[in-house]
Amino acid sequence: MARVVTVVIVCVIGCLAPASACLWDRDTLKMERQRFPDTLELITGKFPRHSKQFYEWRIEDRKRRLAAGESTPSLYDDLAVAYEKAGQSDLAIETALKAETLFPGRYETYANLGTFYIHSKQFEDGLTWIDRALAINPDAHFGREEYQKLLVQYVLTKRQDGELKLPMTPHKPRTIWPRYRGFAEFVLQSKGLERGTSEGDAAAAERELDKALKGVLGMMRFGNFDSPVLLEALGDVLSSGSQERDARHLASRAYLAALSASREPETRSEYRQLADSALATHMTSNSKRPKLSVLESEFRREVADAKKWSSTIAADERTWIRKGLDPEAEFARRYFPAAESDAAK
Repeated sequence: MARVVTVVIVCVIGCLAPASACLWDRDTLKMERQRFPDTLELITGKFPRHSKQFYEWRIEDRKRRLAAGESTPSLYDDLAVAYEKAGQSDLAIETALKAETLFPGRYETYANLGTFYIHSKQFEDGLTWIDRALAINPDAHFGREEYQKLLVQYVLTKRQDGELKLPMTPHKPRTIWPRYRGFAEFVLQSKGLERGTSEGDAAAAERELDKALKGVLGMMRFGNFDSPVLLEALGDVLSSGSQERDARHLASRAYLAALSASREPETRSEYRQLADSALATHMTSNSKRPKLSVLESEFRREVADAKKWSSTIAADERTWIRKGLDPEAEFARRYFPAAESDAAK
């Protein structure tokens, strides 16, 4: 704790000096992670999540139970989401629409349908269902649907001839990184906050960016954490705002993750430029900025560690399924023991 306090004091003093900038080192990332916990884990995929084999098991389990006469909304929710996670969006939509016929007017069905249509790039249909979900419960999932809607609207503004080119908002070389960029700027514009110059307006913008961050992280946790669209939006939000708020090391990693999830050479090159440019912000000279090559090396190790960790979960789930155990119960017991303990009280 003393080490972190010392670094904070040094950084504050350094920023008060004329023509100087805060130093960047390993402690900078640590402090960013303290302010934005779980963000690096969501970028790399190092968080409790099921394997593809688990979702294949769940599909067969829910189909069997429905065929045996069980008919509850949650069974249809589980089956629809399992289809989506297994890459069968058409069956996910079909299952959710059937749930809407049997159990009409549910927030869960509307939210799922919105997500399924969005993932299948039927954005306008997705927005229709997201609006229905928001009409029922605008604050569910920490307001995630509100920012999902804003992200879809942002994507629609970036399409050209029906196609989305990534990055959605490239950074122009030799230009100053804006205070608010990309998706962050779009969110603030939608709230009428992007042009405020007063101290109160700036504080309101910072609060809105924090809400947008929670929304994007929620979409990553419960949707596709490795989506380049989500990762770019995350990088935009993390690299926007005041110097006291932004998180450039994490933002750069988000852009690098978007690079890794992309195939087109031009797209990969532009995401690398975004990652590099994000690090340069607030630097008064190139000699003081962290080198992207160093961060890339660290990030490769972080991703490798995350893949090793998630492979352990996949191996556990394969073992539980092979042994005829309930992988849902075993997963909860091993990876969410606190929740299990609370439920037992």
